[in-house]
Amino acid sequence: MTTVAEVMTRGVRTLGPDDTVVQAAQAMDELNVGVIPIVDGDKLVGMVTDRDIVVRGVAIEGELRTMKLADVMSAHVRCAREEDDIDQVLGEMAEAQIRRLPVVDGNQKLVGIVSLGDIAAKNSDEDVEVGVSLGDISSPAEPDRPQGNH
Repeated sequence: MTTVAEVMTRGVRTLGPDDTVVQAAQAMDELNVGVIPIVDGDKLVGMVTDRDIVVRGVAIEGELRTMKLADVMSAHVRCAREEDDIDQVLGEMAEAQIRRLPVVDGNQKLVGIVSLGDIAAKNSDEDVEVGVSLGDISSPAEPDRPQGNH
């Protein structure tokens, strides 16, 4: 059994909910990533993606320089734990149609992040499962929030 701890990325860059979307976009550009975990102190409180910034940020029609990450981040985040089995995590990622999961300890403290890329690059035995999961993740999505007037 391969665990999340064996393949995850540690030392992940984070921001806080009061940081701005501009700061998140700059960090993403600098690191060449599409997601930043959002922490309050050391506790994971959300995730923000480049897509969140563009789609939610533009939909709000607010001032980007002052718009807070709390306004656009996903607050209800699926997480993995270091001891979780990779097969189980791949299944959860496919079901939720997500490509990466933050990894937390028992106190919701962020300890890393695991992505399909991490799993594929560091665990060649899982090639078939990664391919199936990627296919499931890439299937058409449905709206994640009620549709209303914007």
